[in-house]
Amino acid sequence: MSDTFDQLGLSPAALEALRRARFSRPTPIQAKAIPLALEGRDVIGCAATGTGKTAAYVLPLVERFAGREGTLGLVLAPTRELVQQISGPVGLFSESRGVTHTVVIGGEDMGAQAEALNRKPTLVLATPGRLVDLLDSGVAAFPQLEALVLDEADRMLDMGFLPQLERILEMLPRRRQTLLFSATLGPDVSRFAREELKQPAYVEVTRSGTPAERAEQRLYVVKPEEKSALLLTLLARDEATALVFTRTKERADKVHKALLRAGYKCEVLHADRTQNQRSQAMEGFRQGKFRCLVATDIAARGLDVQDVGHVINYDLPHEPEDYVHRIGRTARASASGVASTFVTSKDRPMTERIEKVIRGGIPRVPVPREDPVFLAEVERLQAAQKDPGPPQKDHGTSKKEPGQAPGRHARSHGKGPRSGLDKE
Repeated sequence: MSDTFDQLGLSPAALEALRRARFSRPTPIQAKAIPLALEGRDVIGCAATGTGKTAAYVLPLVERFAGREGTLGLVLAPTRELVQQISGPVGLFSESRGVTHTVVIGGEDMGAQAEALNRKPTLVLATPGRLVDLLDSGVAAFPQLEALVLDEADRMLDMGFLPQLERILEMLPRRRQTLLFSATLGPDVSRFAREELKQPAYVEVTRSGTPAERAEQRLYVVKPEEKSALLLTLLARDEATALVFTRTKERADKVHKALLRAGYKCEVLHADRTQNQRSQAMEGFRQGKFRCLVATDIAARGLDVQDVGHVINYDLPHEPEDYVHRIGRTARASASGVASTFVTSKDRPMTERIEKVIRGGIPRVPVPREDPVFLAEVERLQAAQKDPGPPQKDHGTSKKEPGQAPGRHARSHGKGPRSGLDKE
């Protein structure tokens, strides 16, 4: 495997762009995929999140299409954030090469995107949903297309984009190069690749489902009501940036409020946030304005932060493969970090599925129940249960539950903290 970029078949102009971008040496996926992509071959690239796969396809595309006219390349990715992230390296490597690009994503002005497509940019970076809208309206067409990239193909299929992908592929020239990149290669991705790629070269720098090696994994077996105490305890032990994953947007909002109450600068990222709110949250986290970012899996796709010190799985993901995506964010290209996972007794089946996917056990770590921060949060929650605040006025519009104190609503029945944060 090549130790330097000048051994990969790149032009002097590309090497100069890499030097300006301060890319010193290729990552394994770049060293293996770039020569194959430059040859025009179809490629399946399997690499964990954060291993540099974006440059592994952007560099060959820019190299092949430099100085040429027409829309020649299409890059599809599952979320708006990831598409916007990809546009960074594209601009970086193409600004002096005569390669133009445009971004086509939901939540933005469709008319402006149609105008941009009419100018025939060299590369189009898009989410499947918005691109299908433009194709169906007759605005978008790619008769000259020579290369298609499917980035994070596993996530696109997991998110239900197969119909849109099939529609897009119907509209593309059959004679083209296809580059497919994925952190995991499950049955759906493998089936899709067999149907759409032609004699692809297979490049795997980590086994499918293997988490990034530099992530130190820890698993804490907790009671549901102990999760917030454990979260605050872990955050108090260092000053590392933290990306906290929850299963639902409602839970994300509650964890966000709990962290704000505890004095942490943090933001929240989920599907109900506007595009502007999501962009501000991610940019603030990247710049260090917020120490913590609480997010759901879909909202965090494409979040590119180089030095997340701690990924915390407050809840387990819906799918075991998402565990790999999550913890990869604390071990991007040259960084290292800690990935802590909170599980309750009912999480045992999903834990076993995750360990099967990653081909190994997650080290169990004792819960620090004697830590002063842990004890203080447990006491606070217990006090909140006993004293839920001033009684609500009874306007006679609802009946009391048997045994319910006067004026108190029945939604908690005394089973857990008033905020509902740790109710499972």
